[in-house]
Amino acid sequence: MTWAPHVTVATVVEHDGRFLFVYEESDGRQVYNQPAGHLEPGETLIEAAVRETLEETRWQVRPTALLGIGLYTAPANGVTYLRHTFAAEALEEQTNRALDEGIIEPCWLSREELLAREDQWRSPMVLEAVDEYLSGQRYPLELFRPHQ
Repeated sequence: MTWAPHVTVATVVEHDGRFLFVYEESDGRQVYNQPAGHLEPGETLIEAAVRETLEETRWQVRPTALLGIGLYTAPANGVTYLRHTFAAEALEEQTNRALDEGIIEPCWLSREELLAREDQWRSPMVLEAVDEYLSGQRYPLELFRPHQ
């Protein structure tokens, strides 16, 4: 058996002290997460972050920096995720778009509002990503370059 982590992306989108989250169904629970999802064949990590954010929140975004790369093994199923978290700027909400299946609604929450919902985080990475953003941690997008 070959082990391979699931390659995922997430975006931290902040506006006026509030962060864009998705409230979604996951494994029979309703949870909060950053807009996030899996890398698909043929796309870059940055393209995946833009696509996932649009599909889950209706927001068109522009990634501005990499916040970090994390490795997380979900205790419920043992799956390991290699998560690339980006800071992104909100550009435009496309209100006529349908949300991905399983998404209840997008929402904007402050860090304090997120803390009050700790029992509903999809994983500990949810707060970690916000705190990475608030700490000013940023890495240039030029770290990602396609193979020539």
